[in-house]
Amino acid sequence: MLIRTGHNGFVHPQGSEITPQSAYEGRRRMLRTLAAGAAGATLAGWAARDARAAVERPGKLAALPGAPSQVAGANTMEAPTSYADASQYNNYYEFGLDKADPARNAHTLKTTPWSIKVEGLVAKPRTFGLEELLKLSAQEERIYRLRCVEGWSMVIPWVGYSLAQLLRQVQPLGSAKYVEFVTLADKNQMPGLRSSVLDWPYTEGLRLDEAMHPLTLLAFGMYGEVLPPQNGAPVRLVVPWKYGFKSAKSIVAIRLTDKQPGTAWNKAARNEYGFYSNVNPDVPHPRWSQATERRIGEGGLFAKKRKTLLFNGYGDQVASMYAGMDLKQQF
Repeated sequence: MLIRTGHNGFVHPQGSEITPQSAYEGRRRMLRTLAAGAAGATLAGWAARDARAAVERPGKLAALPGAPSQVAGANTMEAPTSYADASQYNNYYEFGLDKADPARNAHTLKTTPWSIKVEGLVAKPRTFGLEELLKLSAQEERIYRLRCVEGWSMVIPWVGYSLAQLLRQVQPLGSAKYVEFVTLADKNQMPGLRSSVLDWPYTEGLRLDEAMHPLTLLAFGMYGEVLPPQNGAPVRLVVPWKYGFKSAKSIVAIRLTDKQPGTAWNKAARNEYGFYSNVNPDVPHPRWSQATERRIGEGGLFAKKRKTLLFNGYGDQVASMYAGMDLKQQF
């Protein structure tokens, strides 16, 4: 993947530069072969774990069972993306800039011991160990659409619980307006940190009401197993109505603040990546349209395009949070 800087700062690569087309198409053919029989699994089959048993993968990870979520809108009826595609096509620049780099390189990530410090404008700041986090609330299975800014999307069965469950433990103060997420940045584990493409550590942020929304997920697993390293192990954020880069991986700190926090991509290219980054077909990226998308695992560059849905199809649940806002200006 080619990363360039110009006289005006960061320049995002063209879509064709993200991965060489010949390599990309070869990888897609391989993954379609690996995923044969699983891509068309029905939702009922997935719930029964028949689909998971059929998906080929390098090795199964520890099980992380969860009950089906009762949160409104938490489960799409669309067929999940194959595990092979979801775990082999990733954006995780700490492990490399190519989509296949994280799966190749993230084996260096050490996920135990792990803790998250929750601090800032809270009544009870606290550091939570991973075991504490896992026991804090009952794990739920949620099948979410995840939309990438480059025009691709996936449907992934996540395992976790609403971030609000964690935030309530520390009791946000009335002055808290935003939540900042800080991710791991360890050069000994993450070869991609040698790149200056972003300001490390990777940071993201949400407005407090967004963070407290029941759909905002603190995820520990996917497809009924613990998260693979390349997907953000051992704990990550999933915000299904926003572009995928808003869902911070491998979180080590959460800070509540009264000021809008800087975020990695917004700092790198403010005119391209807004703070809110809600999925919106009417707000194009400066160099490509966001009006349509292709589903990962359904034919690569030749996959049928789908119309992009406002808020990624979760408008009934989240649109009220943005009432009165100009979504083209506050993108």
